[in-house]
Amino acid sequence: MIQFKEGFYADIRIEDRSRTVIGYKSGVLEEMKNRVEKQAFLRVYDGRLWYYASVTDVDHLQKTLDGLYAAATVNPDILSDPVVRRFERNRESLSSFDGCSVRDVPLAEKRALLLSYLPLLTEDDCVKMAKGRYLDRNSRFRFLSSLGADVSYDYQTCGLAFSLSMAEGEKKFNGGWQKAFTRFDELQGLEPVLRDAVKEQCSFLRNSVSVEAGNYPVVLSPEAAGVFAHESFGHKSESDFMLSDESMKDEWQLGKTVASPILSIVDYGGVPGVGFVPFDDEGTRAQKTYLIQKGVLSGRLHSALTAAALDEGMTGNARAIDCMFEPIVRMTTTYIEGGELSFDELIAPIEKGYFIKTISHGSGMSTFTIAPKLAYEIVNGKLGRPVQISVISGSVFETLGLIDGLTKDVEMLSFVTGGCGKMEQMNLPVGFGGPYVRVSKMNVQ
Repeated sequence: MIQFKEGFYADIRIEDRSRTVIGYKSGVLEEMKNRVEKQAFLRVYDGRLWYYASVTDVDHLQKTLDGLYAAATVNPDILSDPVVRRFERNRESLSSFDGCSVRDVPLAEKRALLLSYLPLLTEDDCVKMAKGRYLDRNSRFRFLSSLGADVSYDYQTCGLAFSLSMAEGEKKFNGGWQKAFTRFDELQGLEPVLRDAVKEQCSFLRNSVSVEAGNYPVVLSPEAAGVFAHESFGHKSESDFMLSDESMKDEWQLGKTVASPILSIVDYGGVPGVGFVPFDDEGTRAQKTYLIQKGVLSGRLHSALTAAALDEGMTGNARAIDCMFEPIVRMTTTYIEGGELSFDELIAPIEKGYFIKTISHGSGMSTFTIAPKLAYEIVNGKLGRPVQISVISGSVFETLGLIDGLTKDVEMLSFVTGGCGKMEQMNLPVGFGGPYVRVSKMNVQ
């Protein structure tokens, strides 16, 4: 039983995490391991400074907490502090994975699942080397605060990731495919999807042509659109960037029209998948936050510190990659809302343009770049030849204004490798997605 002292704000977050990694290269086992660890992160705030501790000894947290109290200064008015007043006092226990935890699946069964898919990667002789990985994570979180908050919930992802080195004659292509789910049984029966993905990439290797560089209409898949929303706009919405940059505050005036009136971008931790965060690492309940709503700048993402500094409400976006780090402002699941068109209706008006199906990576703040992987011509309203595109780029705000079509269907993406990086906290699990998005003009190289 934790005893909190009056005259301070304090909170404790505890994580019990299990992780599995199994990897094969060219049919040879490279790694197979499961790791279970418990950590805690403790904070004390006296109105002037924060005092932190990160520990693996979760059975003696009171001693660590008392040490932090000894370093701080008693503040009789701590409950009136503008940061402390924003903390929520939620008391709730959520359990989504009782009875289907990946912790309960034997390691041999996970290995057998991965092995069952490996032969599909080399059915075409253009694949010269194939790698396959199975990864999972199950975490049990608990958050306690001196205000009376007591929140617990669980989190789980599991998935497969494959990479392919392909070559035929002088042509080379680095392919891949991955998928993440929240339950182990969802990873079974994916043979047709994986086989089709490998066939498409082999065809791309053999038949793709070089792009004709220039400015063209471009259609972004949910994957490409989601990465654009995350990299080019989501990071700009993380309000800690504005605390030390007056130019960001000037550029980022709420109520300002910044995009096409058909565009709405949302961040919400309640979406199932890798970005699922029902409560953030300050105990704040997930909020559906419109960053852009019908073209208008409508919101930004906050921790208690940034919400107090900008005198705005909490959003549930204070996150840390683990209990070694303090929470900072991060995205959860960031996505573009859908529109009114079918995919065929979306591409029908395009006489010459390009469809970006998958990407290698993306980045950007005021300007952005996206490196496509699989892309196709659009000619007279129909998909055409596969095409090699090095990069698409442009001004973020200009591009937001050039969005002129969205499909009804929205797809949320969950990947089991990688993640979002910020400061020293790398590979935070986040989700993203959206509809198919048509942009009237983008620079294609």
